[in-house]
Amino acid sequence: MLAHVNLTKLFPAAYQAQMAVEEAVEEAITAAGLDRLTVDLVKLRASQINGCAFCLRMHTQDALKNGETTDRLALVAAWWESQYFTPEEQAALTIAEQITRIGDLHTAAAPKVDVESILDAKQIAALTWVAISINSWNRIAISSHYPVAP
Repeated sequence: MLAHVNLTKLFPAAYQAQMAVEEAVEEAITAAGLDRLTVDLVKLRASQINGCAFCLRMHTQDALKNGETTDRLALVAAWWESQYFTPEEQAALTIAEQITRIGDLHTAAAPKVDVESILDAKQIAALTWVAISINSWNRIAISSHYPVAP
C-alpha cells in the first residue's frame, strides 16, 4: 500500500512543473491539430490501465462535455473489439497503451495498428506527450490518494 502523503501539497514546485508540462502538451495538441475527443480517449485509456479513479472520473466528465457518447465511453477498455473508433482514434489508443505499458512491451499482445500509416509525425509526438503526461498525473493522483466520492 502506498503511503498517504499529498505530493502536490508537500512539494508544490514539482506540481507546478507538472502543470507547465501539461500546458506545453496542450500547445502540442493544438499544433498537431488533434481532435479533443481523441485526446480524451487517450487520457481515459491510460487512466483505465493505471487504475486511477480520480483521473477516470475527471476525463470521463471532460469527454461527455466535449460531445463523447456513453456507448463509446463504455467500450474504451476494449476498443479493438468494436467498430466504434476511427483509424485515427485506434492509432491514438495504441500509443496510449504502448506508453502506459512501456515496461511490458516485450510481453504485451498489443493490437496491430500501423500508427505511422494513419498519423503524421506531429500527431504521433503530441499523442505520445499526452500519454506521458496523463501517466504522470495518474501516478500523482494515485500516490497522493486523491479522494473520489460521489
